[in-house]
Parts: sequence; structure tokens; C-alpha cells
Amino acid sequence: MATESNQRTITVDLVAVEREIWSGQATFVSAQTTEGQIGIMAGHEPLLGQLVEGGTVSIVPTEGERIVAAVHGGFFSVTADTVRVLAESAQLAGEVDVEAARKVLADGEASEVELRAAQAQVRAVEAAISA
Repeated sequence: MATESNQRTITVDLVAVEREIWSGQATFVSAQTTEGQIGIMAGHEPLLGQLVEGGTVSIVPTEGERIVAAVHGGFFSVTADTVRVLAESAQLAGEVDVEAARKVLADGEASEVELRAAQAQVRAVEAAISA
């Protein structure tokens, strides 16, 4: 297994319409796309992908704990040394009000958009806890 000193890194920017969520160096990024789950490491072939509505993005930074965010739509672009996640909206797992999200999931009158966003929030929190 590679040590931190010889792991290749990528620059990651996770941005939502309303704000920058996270930016820094990472060794791995995982995202849910319309084509399925994708994992990105340094040196990956360039690509452009569409994020699913109500998905999650996970980032393994070079320093600190894994970052998990609930994202709702948007795109990501990959080059050999950068990943840019451009979400319509995004929320870090630590910012999620889990009880409010679960209330939306239990609400029989919630819209499809509200349900997907709440599902993503709960999945992001669960993924952050299991890290």
C-alpha cells in the first residue's frame, strides 16, 4: 500500500450554485452519476459526467477525514490532475439535519425533488458515519 508521501494527488473543487463546499488536495473522489458510481484517482482519463439527482460525492483528502456531501444534480469534469464537481446544490454530511430529512421521507405529500434530496442527505450522513 502506498504511503502518503508517494501517493499521487488530485486537486478537487466541490462547488454548489450558492457556495464553494470544499477545495483541496485528495487521493480519491467517488460520485454517483447517471451512468453509475465512478471513482477517480490521479491520472484518470479526462471525462465529463452528469451527477444524479439526490446523489452523494465522497472525497478522500490528503489530510483529514473523508468528506461526504449530498449533491443534487449538476456535472463533474475530470482531467489527469483535477476533479471539479459543479452541483446544483450540495450539503456536507455534517451540516445535514437528519431528523428533518427523515420527516421529509415520511411525508406522503413531499415532492419527488424533496424526496431525492432527503434521501441523499441521509445517505451522506450514513456514509460519513461508516467512514
